[in-house]
Amino acid sequence: MMSGSGSMWFGGGFMWIFWILLLVILVWIVKVAMTDASSKKTTEDDSPLEILKKRYARGDIEEDEFIRRRKELEKK
Repeated sequence: MMSGSGSMWFGGGFMWIFWILLLVILVWIVKVAMTDASSKKTTEDDSPLEILKKRYARGDIEEDEFIRRRKELEKK
């Protein structure tokens, strides 16, 4: 006789793993969506001068290049 213990695994222990995995995936999707939305907003709202200042602050460009590009932007 079978006592039905084979189905207990999916209904018991594995069901917890399923719900935890589902919750982790949902949290990850929300995090990715929030990060993408905030990065696009910042990029769209920044003026060219603000972007230049951020690049200089991060160290992407040197001071002489920053000054040259800033003067070029201020002409326009």
